[in-house]
Amino acid sequence: MAALGDVYIKTETLETILKTLKKKDEKGIAITVSINDESNQWGQNVSAYVSQPKEDREAKKEKFYVGNERVLWENGTNKKAVKPEDGIQEAEASSDDDDSDSHPL
Repeated sequence: MAALGDVYIKTETLETILKTLKKKDEKGIAITVSINDESNQWGQNVSAYVSQPKEDREAKKEKFYVGNERVLWENGTNKKAVKPEDGIQEAEASSDDDDSDSHPL
């Protein structure tokens, strides 16, 4: 499986992360990126959150989400996300590279 996905992180979220890292005197942060088969109501199927230790996952502690977006390219084994207003929740997997959904930056 191979895929590329965007994750949009708001300035406020970056500032919160940086403030927390400085407060804890940490040098960096681990981020978990999840690619789902289903799209959410905004047509997104990629989410990113601060990685949790096993104890926090088992205790079902709330995740700190840093951003969401969608798969931009995949090699045919994943499903691309589509917006619900397109009338379809998911598009069939395709290996065509479509830059029409990419961000200008």
